[in-house]
Amino acid sequence: MAMRMAAALAALALASAAQSSAALAEPARTFTLEATPRSVAWGNYDAAHAPALTVKSGDTVVVHTLLTNSPAGLEKNGVPPDQVEAALRTVYAQVTDKGPGGHILTGPIYVEGAEPGDTLEIRILKIDLAIPYAYNGFRYGAGILTDDFPYARTKIIPLDRARMVANFAPGITIPLHPFFGSMGVAPPVGFGRYDSTPPTVIGGNMDNKDLVAGATLYLPVFNKGALFEVGDGHAGQGNGEVDVTALETSLTGTFQFIVRKDLKTAYPRAETPTVYIAMGFDDDLAIAARKAVREMVDFLIREKGMSADDAYMLASVAGDLAITEVVDRNKAVHMSMSKAVFGK
Repeated sequence: MAMRMAAALAALALASAAQSSAALAEPARTFTLEATPRSVAWGNYDAAHAPALTVKSGDTVVVHTLLTNSPAGLEKNGVPPDQVEAALRTVYAQVTDKGPGGHILTGPIYVEGAEPGDTLEIRILKIDLAIPYAYNGFRYGAGILTDDFPYARTKIIPLDRARMVANFAPGITIPLHPFFGSMGVAPPVGFGRYDSTPPTVIGGNMDNKDLVAGATLYLPVFNKGALFEVGDGHAGQGNGEVDVTALETSLTGTFQFIVRKDLKTAYPRAETPTVYIAMGFDDDLAIAARKAVREMVDFLIREKGMSADDAYMLASVAGDLAITEVVDRNKAVHMSMSKAVFGK
């Protein structure tokens, strides 16, 4: 009897192990998330939003995002009506829950297993242009030289997908490096509905032009599922985004989401194949710079095992500090550290 019981338990254990192995070996899935009235968050990150899509860690999502401009505004400035996306017309016509910011964000995406205190790793696998034009615009009350330009102007800029350049003006072409200005997770519940404009601990409107295809973004998780949103597509941008906009366009991004239980990240950071990136956000540019340096120092201590003194010194002799943007209330600064300094 005892032998039969032992044999039965052993068989059960083997079956359980086989099931666990099968679950672990379950192939990652790929989803598509279009921008529709039910799958966009207009101008905010909010823990109260219902998910537009639920995925598992390891899954990939192809996300369509919309530029933030009205169909009427685009047509007024020269875009042919047949080049205005039908999805943009539908979203503008049907979405009434807006603000306090102005960005049209696709999501949120709920990642199963993500819990407060975890890190969400977002691998930016691919970014495609969705339309053949971008716009740049300024208006009074925004932009770093707003008193010098006390009026509004919008310029439609053709995008050459074959050559991957923007035809800004006769004799002036701009290489395209598409990226998403805004990528973030839902804030702590106590934040309430967070304005999509100023970047903060959730990421959000970071406007970091280094976050192109091939980069990886790490965001702290504050809510179950993380609730990731993305938008504010840019075909290209200069560091600073000084007039308040970049080459604003609609993009399609392919992202893979990984829940990291082993990584405790308190602030957004990123990496590309060649550099590590630390970030700092604050209304005061000096404080934003201080935060970016501190985040790099903390990264070097935590991930590279360096002493605090050596980490601070390395940040000074090998770190590159840059102004990301100066126009979204919270200014953004980032520090890049070449991976090459660490050898193989």
